Amino acid sequence: QVQLVESGGGSVQAGGSLRLSCATSGRTFSWYRMGWFRQAPGKEREFVGAIRWSSGITYYGDSVKGRFTVSKGNAKNTVYLQMNSLKSEDTAVYYCAADQSTTAWDYWGQGTQVTVSS
Repeated sequence: QVQLVESGGGSVQAGGSLRLSCATSGRTFSWYRMGWFRQAPGKEREFVGAIRWSSGITYYGDSVKGRFTVSKGNAKNTVYLQMNSLKSEDTAVYYCAADQSTTAWDYWGQGTQVTVSS
């Protein structure tokens, strides 16, 4: 079994901050990249941000640039998503993903709910 487990979701007021964590359990892999996606009701799954493991280079979706930060955790194959200046539009289920092949997202977490109230 290879599992990605998210934690840190919850409810927060607009303008607040929240940090999500994603940990790999089971077999350990050397991921090419790890990242975050989100999906709100009635909307398509949206790319949030990712980090390339070897280089540490990060990149983000336009809607979260300047507010969200993806970073490596101290444990191997763990990542954080630091979310600042949260808006109601950020309300969604957030999913962690990992890319082993360099071409596709191979593994997905179960998702964690983030709710931002006005």
